[in-house]
Amino acid sequence: MDSYDYIIVGAGSSGCPVARRLSDDPANRVLLIEAGPQADRFWVNTPAGMAKLYFNELLNWNYHTEPIDTLAGRKMYWPRGKLLGGSSAINGMIFIRGHRADFDSWRDLGNPGWGYNDVLPHFRAMEHFERRSDSWRGQGGPLWVSDPVVKSASSFDFIEAAARLGHTRLEDMNGAAHDGVGFMQHTIKGGLRHSAYTAFVTPVLGRSNLTVLTDTRVARVLFHERIATGVEVISGGQRRMIAATREVILSGGALNTPQVLMLSGVGPAAEVSRHGIPVVLDSPGVGQNLQDHFYMHTGWRATAGSSYNANLAGLRKYWEGFRYLMTRRGYLALGSSQVAAFVKSRPEETMSDLQISFRPMTFQYFPDGTVRVERQPGMGVSVYQLRPHSTGQVTLRSADPTDKMRAAPNFLTDAGDVAAMISGIKQIRQIMGTEPIKSRVVAEEVPGSGVKTDEDIYRFMEQTGNSAHHQGGTARMGRDPMAVVDERLRVRGLERLRVVDASIMPHLTSGNTNAPTIMIGVKGGAMIAEDATPRRPIAP
Repeated sequence: MDSYDYIIVGAGSSGCPVARRLSDDPANRVLLIEAGPQADRFWVNTPAGMAKLYFNELLNWNYHTEPIDTLAGRKMYWPRGKLLGGSSAINGMIFIRGHRADFDSWRDLGNPGWGYNDVLPHFRAMEHFERRSDSWRGQGGPLWVSDPVVKSASSFDFIEAAARLGHTRLEDMNGAAHDGVGFMQHTIKGGLRHSAYTAFVTPVLGRSNLTVLTDTRVARVLFHERIATGVEVISGGQRRMIAATREVILSGGALNTPQVLMLSGVGPAAEVSRHGIPVVLDSPGVGQNLQDHFYMHTGWRATAGSSYNANLAGLRKYWEGFRYLMTRRGYLALGSSQVAAFVKSRPEETMSDLQISFRPMTFQYFPDGTVRVERQPGMGVSVYQLRPHSTGQVTLRSADPTDKMRAAPNFLTDAGDVAAMISGIKQIRQIMGTEPIKSRVVAEEVPGSGVKTDEDIYRFMEQTGNSAHHQGGTARMGRDPMAVVDERLRVRGLERLRVVDASIMPHLTSGNTNAPTIMIGVKGGAMIAEDATPRRPIAP
């Protein structure tokens, strides 16, 4: 049986920084396992290529939820990255740390070491913010963080309109202040996507103590009594076992990690045993507390100079392609959105609980799964609730590791979540109806003038609401009976097994979740290295 000191399951946003940190010590033998293929592909590396990855059958898990009662029984599509870099290799590349209070709340829920002042050094160390280094921002780290290479006039006008309504202008939403409106930052370096794999693993691939396995699915964690001893994998249709002398680290994400735990016999006893899987540990919180940012999109027909749709459609897209190939600049070098406004759904909120995102472009989605930029000028504005109260579950479909898990997000089951989202749609309309962005609007196309009352908006949400694809919380850290891991990310009740990914979030952060998920990997890797679990002997 092959053996390594550390086995990391999942080469995504958290797993890659863990692999980097543990392989820093040449005495550690580190194995990083990814279910998907390598990621060095043109449309993966090109920021605007994310539209071509949305339904990609090779590089995307292409998950769907169970039917959602509160959304007219619809199944919701949930893309997740299935390649080196995980979802950081297919996402919109938006970099938002979250609000200081998010992490202070994690700490206060029984997780010492996870307050904002505790995690800020890890945020600073992991990044190279191209604009500057100060007490909030870092330079010299592996992950490149940049401003949009093109800032459209309509984006400036959106910021001005929001400011006229009383929202604070932000020069850096990852700096001293979080609430307000300003340009987003992205994980883009020199016009190329800078995924977690590109940032953390590619520079150290020459290390003899680091092995990366692709196209390899982990079927289960192996145990001797309650000690994790390795993993069983499936590759090329064959099963084999790999031993871990120190620890197994699960970094598969908020959907795949709880699935692997339950397939391994760790989870709610009734859920595990009903599939004929022997129970190793009754851990009732595994798969519970599923959270996601419920998302609503609005579309606005715009004046010609207000959108770059025309630059990415028709014959002009070929010029943009040539320009990008020659310079790595232009519209193909942009992330998914340009501007964010963090606003309150009601005055009583202590901090912003909605994120409104603006992009000077619009897409068409076709039944065959293709996504195409619209030919007519358009502006897209979306909103999601940052700290939802509705929670769901991840459960097993079967004991077969090649079957997809079952996800029931239970969106909009909380009245406060519904009220917040209705407020978000109204605030989008308020901003878009304020000069100077108002002069760029020809018409509101989605949801349209026919959607007026709160009931109308709710029906619109019911029929079209989607996910921001920010799942987390399904193996949360804490000290109560439903907590799956402790503050050092060790699975409670077991030895030599940790979870290091968005699963451990007690609740979601205020913004896009990729940056905090990478930070979890950076901090988690540091803790594992500090703990230096002694090697266990491998039986002959």
